[in-house]
Amino acid sequence: MKILDRYILTSFLSTFATVFVILFFIFILQGIWLFIADLAGKDLDTFLIIKFLTFYSPKVVPLVLPLSVLLASIMTFGNFAENYEFAAMKSSGISLRRAMHSLAVFILGLSFVAFLFANNIIPQAEYKFINLRKSIVQQKPSMAIAEGQFSTVGSYTIKVADKYGDNDNLLTDVTIHKLSNLGVGTNVVIKAKRGELVSTENSNFLQLILFDGNYYEDVPVKNYAEKNKVPFAKSAFKKYIINFDLAPLQKTDMDADQIANTNNMLNINELRYTLDSLENNHKKDIISYTENMKQRYVSFYSEPIKKIIKDTIAKEKAAKKGNIKDLISLLQPHQINGVYDIAKANVSNAKFSIEGSKFELEGKIKNINNHWLALYDKFVIAYACLLMFFIGAPIGAIIRKGGLGLPIVFAMIVFIVYHFINVFGKKLAQEDAIAPFFGAWMSSIILTPVAILLTYRATNDIGLVNMDVILQPFLKLFKKRSTEQK
Repeated sequence: MKILDRYILTSFLSTFATVFVILFFIFILQGIWLFIADLAGKDLDTFLIIKFLTFYSPKVVPLVLPLSVLLASIMTFGNFAENYEFAAMKSSGISLRRAMHSLAVFILGLSFVAFLFANNIIPQAEYKFINLRKSIVQQKPSMAIAEGQFSTVGSYTIKVADKYGDNDNLLTDVTIHKLSNLGVGTNVVIKAKRGELVSTENSNFLQLILFDGNYYEDVPVKNYAEKNKVPFAKSAFKKYIINFDLAPLQKTDMDADQIANTNNMLNINELRYTLDSLENNHKKDIISYTENMKQRYVSFYSEPIKKIIKDTIAKEKAAKKGNIKDLISLLQPHQINGVYDIAKANVSNAKFSIEGSKFELEGKIKNINNHWLALYDKFVIAYACLLMFFIGAPIGAIIRKGGLGLPIVFAMIVFIVYHFINVFGKKLAQEDAIAPFFGAWMSSIILTPVAILLTYRATNDIGLVNMDVILQPFLKLFKKRSTEQK
């Protein structure tokens, strides 16, 4: 490796490492904020919190890595241009294209590493991250309930005065409000002196055992005046058991889709296998539904009507007429009304069945599209590193500014545009508005011509915007008017 290549690579790596660590730390802090409800006030030890963040951190790499490459490229090449190092290189016969050569090779290798990371590390981390969240709830059931305040668990709100025991699973002075069936107000109140939370490792339910308490329930009355006579029903118990589903305790708004779907936990080979199964099942469902609809709605006529039509057709064939154009004309008036009623009912039932099946099939298509997006994302992150380099390096050479000022502005503008297009394309692909391939690659497809244009302008010493081209028509217009006035 030549001294110049080593110098450029060293300058870039030092900037890249610094930027990556800072951005990675910022995104991890964002993750802590998003999962603050899972971590704060749950009596988790330090090791468990570190483990939680360790499994979460790989998923932020697809965001941090391209942005780090972009910002480091702008800053490095901006410093070279600002300090007239590019001018010295050009005076020695070294062009910008030659200066970018060694870094381009490094970025290509980094892209390959990013692909391997996205295909192997991120799926495993995602799997362990989600299972860790589930195991935290199972191993520490007291996480679901906080001391001294009402905690919502499913259709119950629970308040306890104190928690104690090895896992804080023993409770004192328990008060429970159960929401009404309409989801508004409370019609059941349970109070107990003691309680115990029980959960096993392989169970999907959290069990609350109450001791020495009372059960109060409002008695529904037709007239509000009667409520004063029968305000509520009361019963006492020595032991009372309530089962809670763990699913609501494990779900957060940010990861609702990711917990429901496993596409982010699979590598390329597993995604291909899963996609093959999902698409085959989808085709079978469509064929099966079509056959069921056909067999279900082909004929619902009564046997007497069928016999009349069959006998009439047989007579017409025997007479060799065969001029029956309307089967309804063969029936009696009261039979015709029955046929119309049956047909109307069949159409209504078919419409209802189609609408229900459409919703189910759309959910399956969305699941298939999510798996395709997860497959393409593993290649997109690799290409994004190359794309950001060939956008950032020319911008840095053109603006001739290093440091953390103007380069950050350009980097944020480019990355926000890239991320917005990426999210927009994926949303369209999920809803089956466009093919998943174009949804995943939309941002790369749109910004690739920009990267080519910037690289061309930078390597040919053309500014970011050629003001002469923009101002030339106006200058000609002013000259023409001044000439006419003379």
